[in-house]
Amino acid sequence: MINVAVLGASGRMGGNVVRAVDAAEDLAMVAALDMGDEIAAAARAGAQVAVDFTVPTASEQNVHALIEAGIHAVVGTSGWTQDALLRVEEHLKERPELGVLVAPNFALGAVLAMRLSAAASKYFESVEIIELHHPDKVDAPSGTAVHTAAGIAAARAAAGVGPSPDATTHDPDHARGALVHGVRVHAVRLRGLVAHEEILMGNPGEQFTIRHDSFDRASFMPGVLLGVRQIDRHPGLTLGLEHFMDL
Repeated sequence: MINVAVLGASGRMGGNVVRAVDAAEDLAMVAALDMGDEIAAAARAGAQVAVDFTVPTASEQNVHALIEAGIHAVVGTSGWTQDALLRVEEHLKERPELGVLVAPNFALGAVLAMRLSAAASKYFESVEIIELHHPDKVDAPSGTAVHTAAGIAAARAAAGVGPSPDATTHDPDHARGALVHGVRVHAVRLRGLVAHEEILMGNPGEQFTIRHDSFDRASFMPGVLLGVRQIDRHPGLTLGLEHFMDL
């Protein structure tokens, strides 16, 4: 039995995590924390793993507090910067037995889409990403899109593939989207959406599209529970759920 605490328990994602943990026979829900609650409460409750779905301004501080308390962390909060990740990685050197997983997306299909797009992108001249989310999301582009772009860029660089062709010289309103790791990313915020991503790849005469859709936040729960169950086998900082999957 793994004792679990949830940070951001009253939020949309946090509430789903609480219900998923409660329904799992091998997990015990021992602490549900929200803004203003102290991380020490999770430690007093005997939490071994904490799941953080809070906000970007609080998540890093929460993770450092969890490390101090000797609790593994599974983080789904978006908006993490490279500097923040480096600070967590440095802090973990003081507690080498602990693991912190920061995952841009916990939907298993989204993870597979990211891996497949990286593998396929080196065979196509052009690659662009469209990410589509609900309008209450505070960061753009999404962490999923940034992670996808990073994987694509690394795969194309390793294969010696150059940048996607683009003759645009006049774009005062940035209609061409953001350039993320050298890959164009377009962010859509639309009421009725949850979390969606399209990776478009093109060659002369053909187009290959990979699309993943999360229609309900329940789609993230199998990945969250996978992270909770395996985090103790992955000490240190891990970026991306794919490292916990047999891919």
